[in-house]
Amino acid sequence: MDKILICGPRGVGKSTLIRRLAALYPGPVSGFVTKRLTTADGEGMFPIYIHPAAQPEDRRQYGPENLAGRCDSRRSARYTPVFDEWGPRLLVMDELGFLERDASRFQAAVLAALRGPQPVLAAVKNRDDPFLRAVRSVPGVRVLYITRDNREGLYRALARELDRAHPAE
Repeated sequence: MDKILICGPRGVGKSTLIRRLAALYPGPVSGFVTKRLTTADGEGMFPIYIHPAAQPEDRRQYGPENLAGRCDSRRSARYTPVFDEWGPRLLVMDELGFLERDASRFQAAVLAALRGPQPVLAAVKNRDDPFLRAVRSVPGVRVLYITRDNREGLYRALARELDRAHPAE
């Protein structure tokens, strides 16, 4: 497994697929995951938090230090400094989207990771955004589109590929 970007609509299983594949990876996993809360705040916006990919869910904090942004179906508020703190630590990137629009250090680190030697597994929003277009067009990355119908087959194919690249000792 080298550089794989999983694209698809919201709720189709991009993050679940990445979580399942990361659990199979025999080496250390670094990077980040994002979590959108299901309860809106007083303005009707849903908070989105960023966490280390290897951190167990029961140890994740939900405070201002890792609040990446807030959004609803029409608006978003981005907290760029939170993204820029995550620049140098990438392998799992779940999920790249529109909140990173103004986080230039973070964007540069993502693009450097995609051009670098380490394997990358990332969920990417399927939106027409300059940063996301740049991510999807890095030479050597594979962009795979996930749907509800193909997600289990995609998991099996990538799990076999991961097993071939990193066979059990």
